Amino acid sequence: MRFVKRRRDPVVVQTLRSAVAATVAYVVALRLSPEPAPLTAPLTALLVVQVTLYATLTNGIRRVNAVVAGVLVAIAFSLLVGLTWWSLALLILASLVVGRLVRVNEYVPEVAISAMLVLGVTTVGDTAWARVVETLIGAVVGLGCNLLLAPPVWVEEAGESIEGLARRVRRLMLRMGEEAAGRTPVEHATQRLHEARRLDHDIIDVDAALRQAEDSLRLNPRVREGLLHRVVLRTGLDTLEICTVVLRVLARTFTDLAKERDPEPLFPAETGSVVERLLSEVADAVVSFAVLVTADVSMSAESAEARLAAELRQAAATRDKLALLLLEEVQRDARTWQLYGAVLTEVNRTLDELDTEHRSRRLLEELDRVSQEQRERMPRLTRLQEALHDSDLPRVPDALRRNRGDTPRRSR
Repeated sequence: MRFVKRRRDPVVVQTLRSAVAATVAYVVALRLSPEPAPLTAPLTALLVVQVTLYATLTNGIRRVNAVVAGVLVAIAFSLLVGLTWWSLALLILASLVVGRLVRVNEYVPEVAISAMLVLGVTTVGDTAWARVVETLIGAVVGLGCNLLLAPPVWVEEAGESIEGLARRVRRLMLRMGEEAAGRTPVEHATQRLHEARRLDHDIIDVDAALRQAEDSLRLNPRVREGLLHRVVLRTGLDTLEICTVVLRVLARTFTDLAKERDPEPLFPAETGSVVERLLSEVADAVVSFAVLVTADVSMSAESAEARLAAELRQAAATRDKLALLLLEEVQRDARTWQLYGAVLTEVNRTLDELDTEHRSRRLLEELDRVSQEQRERMPRLTRLQEALHDSDLPRVPDALRRNRGDTPRRSR
């Protein structure tokens, strides 16, 4: 199983695709180029094949343009001056200017990179124009490889990133709950607040992994319901981001409580134990939610949904108990009633975001919105896809349709 998993690993697949494209380009160039060692062809193929299929169709032309422009600049310099320290400086300057002129946008540095690499292997002026042929061979082979050999799908890696973020949120919630059950020094509460703020950086990393997964799903022949996967993961990350923001606000509330009640504990003994249990249950629900959004739309997703619903019901019951205890505490001492109310509000917001019906409704709305945008943007392609029964517009699972309602059901 480990061997099979390694073979299907996107990094391994991408490495093999790059090696195959470079090798094929070299073999073809040996037959068509007068050069005894046409290394420009595999170099160009290697640069072109390092993109997803969607990026090939949307950005591939600009990338090939950048490579060709860099090669042409390098050929000109090899004919005139060759490779010296001052010609290298002029080469870089000229390549960057040419990149702006040919409008390759984000691939402007690649013009200079290609020019430097090609100049290193282009030293004989009489054979320099053979590099143009080699570049075109490499570009065609690279684009063909992206079209014929399906690029890797990075969904599993994005799912692991989402689950990793959820588990980090869970660990922080558990620590906050443990400290809420006893006396929490202001320094400890402040430290937890800093940890909650650092989760923002984790969200940025997860978002980058998710964007890569979204690109790998678009127009990928290995994926039948790419739109569904993209929307499920994106809405799931949006929900976790909201939960992370709410957790940071909760950490701020705990810090303010620690300052207000110092040297007393944040909560009385019985209330503190309920807070600890509540945060533990909410933390488990966050992880279950992440498992749900990263699971396939199948029996595994249904079992994850059932587990999440059970955990949310238990957390709601514990929250109701906490609300009664906090009400009694406020009636005895009203100094911190705003902060106690803020704790309940933040917990309610988290439970509401994780609610399965709320998520199903939000997911369906996002699917409808994206599907409508795609139909309006590419009506002919959409009709063709639907006629061939191979549309990227997914069938919404029955489990989601059952949860769709006109009136939202919120956590109380």
